[in-house]
This record gives sequence, C-alpha cells and structure tokens, in this order.
Amino acid sequence: MMNWLEKLRDEAQRPPAQPRMLLLWSGQVIGTVAPGFLESVDVDFLRGQRITFTHKKTPGLGETWSFTAPDASFGLNALAQLMREKGRSGPWRNEQIAVCTPQGQRVATVERGAVRLLGVNTHAVHLIGLTPDGRMWVQQRSKKKPNHPNKWDTLMGGMLSAADTLEQALARETQEEAGLDLTQLLQLQHGGQVTFACPSDEVSGGVAYMRERIDWFTATVPQGMEPKNQDGEVQQFQCIDQATLMEWLVQGKFTPEASLVLADYLKL
Repeated sequence: MMNWLEKLRDEAQRPPAQPRMLLLWSGQVIGTVAPGFLESVDVDFLRGQRITFTHKKTPGLGETWSFTAPDASFGLNALAQLMREKGRSGPWRNEQIAVCTPQGQRVATVERGAVRLLGVNTHAVHLIGLTPDGRMWVQQRSKKKPNHPNKWDTLMGGMLSAADTLEQALARETQEEAGLDLTQLLQLQHGGQVTFACPSDEVSGGVAYMRERIDWFTATVPQGMEPKNQDGEVQQFQCIDQATLMEWLVQGKFTPEASLVLADYLKL
C-alpha cells in the first residue's frame, strides 16, 4: 500500500529534465534557467530598457546567466512580460512573488507566471481542516485551474505573495478559498513542512522547474460552520473520514502537494 507514497516522495525530489544554469543578480544566485531558454525569448530585446543578460562562465559556478538593470524587480518583471509576449510564461496571475537568495535574503519580486521558468524558490501554505469528531474537510479544485484541475486538495492551499507574511497568507487564502475566518477556527497550530524540487509542467519542453517549501497547519472547523468558496477556484467541499482519506490518497485523487502534506499529517 505504501508504494504510492514512496513513488510520490521520489517524484517530489527529482533533478531537472536538463541541466540548468544559475541566474545571478549582483553575483547572488536567485534562480536557474534551462539552456537556450533566455535566447528563445530574445532577451537582447530588453537592452532598450537598460537591461542586459550575460551568459558566461563564473568561477566555482560553471555556466551562468547574470543580469543588470536599474532595479532587480524591474529587470525580472520586464523579462516576465517578454516571456508572456513570446508565449513562454506560465499562467499569468498579476501577482508578485518574492525572489530570494539561497540564504533567504529578499532581493526582488517577480510575476508569479515566471517563477517556475526562472527556477525561483517559492513558499506555500496549506490548512488541514478537521471537524470536532475527527473527520476532515477537503476541497475539489476547479476544472479551470491551470494546475491539477479536478484533483482533491486540503481545505486550503496557496502560494505566498510578495506582500504576505506566512500568517497573512494563511488567513487570506482561508477566507478566499473556504470562506472561513481564521480567528473563528479552533486549535490552530503549525504541523510541519514539506518540500518539492522537481520538473514543472507549467510550460512544455522541460524548461520549468519547481522549488517550493510548504508550511502546513491544522485547525478545527467548529460544529455548524461549513466552508464555502469565495474565489471560484473550488468545485466543492466534502467532509470525509480517515478510511476514505487513505483510499483517496492511494488512488491518487489528491494533488501531489496535498498528498505529501496529508501523509506528513498522518505520520506515514
């Protein structure tokens, strides 16, 4: 029965489909790009905005791309817009995501639709919603979602925007996806973290890569309170017992992210 989980964990920690080159800003690593990707979107076009991308060998780092611009966020968002115009961005959200060094220093923000192509580390949050009798609220994602449509998910799951703290994202996404006021939930607590480092299918051709940390929380939804979607991204909510939860996990009905979060919660 546990083969599904071993496979899932293996798939969540996979190298890129092809070797990637580090993307540098002021000598600091902020992401990675697939060979040939920046050439394919004609980054030289950005020189008119005083943005230059240079492909070179950097001592100790191998082949890299580094860029200069009046401001890191300005340069990255101009690149993201160019990617969009060339049909080479991920789903466009008009949402800024923080761009940090491996040490966690924030140096810029960039449109969410570019983060997987640029190998930017992202941060997400999930909420496991329990009932007083121990069952679990789960949501079925909209069939219009760009990633994992129709799959089942935790009560709430979402990426942190550049404007969010972890706590703000938890409260906002819980309200938007489930229509629940976080302050009215009971026994809210941080449960743990899961990580992903694997190829992404946001754009075809093996040029996108996902690096994400997910912090997950648990809370009890009080008796008489039910989730109601507010943002159109959820088809339905269901309240299921643990036997059904395990059955759905084994059958692959949940998203990979929710599956790993739930496996962590169940201590599998």
